[in-house]
Amino acid sequence: MNGNALSSRGPAIALLETSSIAKGIEATDAMMKRAGVELLMTTIVPRGKYLVMVGGAVADVEASLRAGKDIAGATVLDEFLIQNADPQLPAAIKGKVKVASIVAVGIIETKEIASAIFAADAAVKAADVTLIEARNQPGAKGMVVVTGEVGAVRAAVAAGVATIERDGMLIAEVVIPYAHEALVKSLTS
Repeated sequence: MNGNALSSRGPAIALLETSSIAKGIEATDAMMKRAGVELLMTTIVPRGKYLVMVGGAVADVEASLRAGKDIAGATVLDEFLIQNADPQLPAAIKGKVKVASIVAVGIIETKEIASAIFAADAAVKAADVTLIEARNQPGAKGMVVVTGEVGAVRAAVAAGVATIERDGMLIAEVVIPYAHEALVKSLTS
């Protein structure tokens, strides 16, 4: 991923998370062969899970995701498609985004990594917040961290939770109004 561009081929992204590394790799191959998408990320996650993210035009990404799901079959843990991904996502997926200060902090903890990225996109589109992190954590969980004014953080967390709650992927949600300044270093380093 370059800068804030998710894909040079289009604004859509899809992520497929499998419980098998081998099936994840096979699914990646099928996804790339099915449509003209860009391979944005593959990674092996502790506990033998595999993640693949592709980007491109909406129709191509949809076709690619279907192909991956067909191959991965029963090993699919989670998947999503975002038709117009927010530009804050790439940096937050790659690592923690540095911020000078924080007022409120919102955290969404998920069972799977794909759900965290999906929730992060919804959160940053719902309110004027800065996305600090949206990625895997120890134990192969996902975590989203946002900061901003208290009301905006509450709205962002609520929107992110709403996108994953019905699928049973939510572990916890927290909003810390007027967070202590020591959290800046802790959350961004």
